[in-house]
Amino acid sequence: MSENVGRWLRDEIENSILSNEFSPGERLDETVLATRFGVSRTPVREALMQLDAIGLIEIRPRRGAIVIDPGPHRVYEMFEVMAELEGLAGSLAARRLDKASREAITATHSRCEQSAAAGDSDAYYYDNEEFHKAIYAAGRSEFLEEQCLQLHRRLRPYRRLQLRVRNRLSTSFSEHCAIVDAIFAGDGDEARRLLRAHVGIQGERFSDLVASMAAR
Repeated sequence: MSENVGRWLRDEIENSILSNEFSPGERLDETVLATRFGVSRTPVREALMQLDAIGLIEIRPRRGAIVIDPGPHRVYEMFEVMAELEGLAGSLAARRLDKASREAITATHSRCEQSAAAGDSDAYYYDNEEFHKAIYAAGRSEFLEEQCLQLHRRLRPYRRLQLRVRNRLSTSFSEHCAIVDAIFAGDGDEARRLLRAHVGIQGERFSDLVASMAAR
């Protein structure tokens, strides 16, 4: 099965959890899911393992895959740590930027512009993911990059929810523009500040996320 189909299947199950079609505590049956999505049990099992890895479900002995609700406070804590990691990554990228990293950031930034202009939140999410990965790589710290990627994966469902909030796409892209300017100018302090603010979910943004989670 292709990578795109596998990602589609994972996203469909993830969306069903976020929309509360699959409720916290509910057991997800591989056979039922395979029939519903017209695939074999193997890709379903792989998708469930990916969702288990980010804490959206928990695979338990003799019970199978159970939907988990981490709660707003836990999600807030993860975003809080992610903001600090992203800030550090941006600071290092500004200090260590080379030609290849600059080109990678420019290319991913351009794709974000296209998906934001189209108003496609799902496409923007994946383009945004590549944009942030380009920043991690530009910092040339393998350990920091590993930590950023790991937490980024865990926050994926909630970052996708954020992007569905009204006007968030255009706001996010505007923030990207300022981040790119700071990194390309070699201003590590400004890049850190902007990325912390971009990823953090203080004030109204946290309220919006909680409201989205409650509406699942």
